[in-house]
This record gives sequence, C-alpha cells and structure tokens, in this order.
Amino acid sequence: MENKSSGNGYWRATRRLIFSLLAIWAFVSLGLGIILVEPLNHWKIGELPAGFWMAQQGSIYVFVVLIFVYAWQMDRLDHKYNKDDDS
Repeated sequence: MENKSSGNGYWRATRRLIFSLLAIWAFVSLGLGIILVEPLNHWKIGELPAGFWMAQQGSIYVFVVLIFVYAWQMDRLDHKYNKDDDS
C-alpha cells in the first residue's frame, strides 16, 4: 500500500513536468513564432525566414517532440513511484 507522501510526491512531480513542458511549448509557439519573429527573420531555413518557419512548422515539431518527452518522463516517474501497470 502506498503512503500519502509518496502519492503527493508523484503528483507534484507530474505537475512540475506538465507545467515545464507547457512553458517550453508556449515559449516556442508564442515567443519564437509571434513575439520574436522579427529578429528570427534575419535567418533563413531553406527558402523561408526562420520566424515564419517557427510560426508555421517549428512549434508543431516541438510539440510532437514534447509528447515523446512527456511519455518518456512519465514512464520514469511511474517506475520511481511504483505506479507501473504491470498487471
């Protein structure tokens, strides 16, 4: 049987992970795609300005990577806090 502090630690770590990943995604999609688009447009990715590319494609790629990071980190947290579903 799990104790209460272990459950609190698990949910605290889960929330910290989720908020961290959301902050990264918000920075990439809002920060790089909207707020910092002008400085990024000085560089090109292929034929397109980097700011336009980040707004259209980059934030989507980062989001997909963050999904895999979330799954990997949650698997590690599940093992750490014995929340495995080994039934």
